[in-house]
Amino acid sequence: MTHPTGRIADHTIAPLFLDRWSPRAFTGEAMPQATLLSLFEAARWAPSAANGQPWRFVYGHRGTEAFETIYNTLDEGNRRWADKASVLAVIISQTHRKNADGEMRPAYTHAFDTGAAWAYLALEATRAGYHAHGMGGIDREKAMQVLGVPEGFRVEAGLAIGKIAPKETLPEDLMKREVPSTRKPVAEFISEGTFTA
Repeated sequence: MTHPTGRIADHTIAPLFLDRWSPRAFTGEAMPQATLLSLFEAARWAPSAANGQPWRFVYGHRGTEAFETIYNTLDEGNRRWADKASVLAVIISQTHRKNADGEMRPAYTHAFDTGAAWAYLALEATRAGYHAHGMGGIDREKAMQVLGVPEGFRVEAGLAIGKIAPKETLPEDLMKREVPSTRKPVAEFISEGTFTA
């Protein structure tokens, strides 16, 4: 299955999975709050262990103090392009939660579950005509401090959301990288019965 992005699926999947990618070139146009809330609504319905829903998102619309606060937690490489996003956010997970006895225990699947919420959000963004770009390049300690994230939670990643712009709006080195990426074949990450590296 060849897709207009040039991506090729080896097995049948919905085109939405090939539509979704992480561009850096954004128009900077305002995103309606109702549209943003629909992305968070999609994240809300992600599966989680014991229905713990450990994900949290702190966001800011472009042109607001909240946006600038989040922008200033990003690594320099991401600050080169993320200023044109419509919305910036920080993805946070709850690392501990109370058990039935009220005792705080590690929530071992917190990152796994929060990753599912991020994926749902990213797919809904694509469906709505936007793109979402997750960013590992963020100063996690600074984000914890400036966003008031309490103990028992962990900053997982940054997030940029916006309408895609022509790649020519990027610096030349980033322009060359502004294409949907490919993936390893399924056979490289699955095995039946025993683990294969």
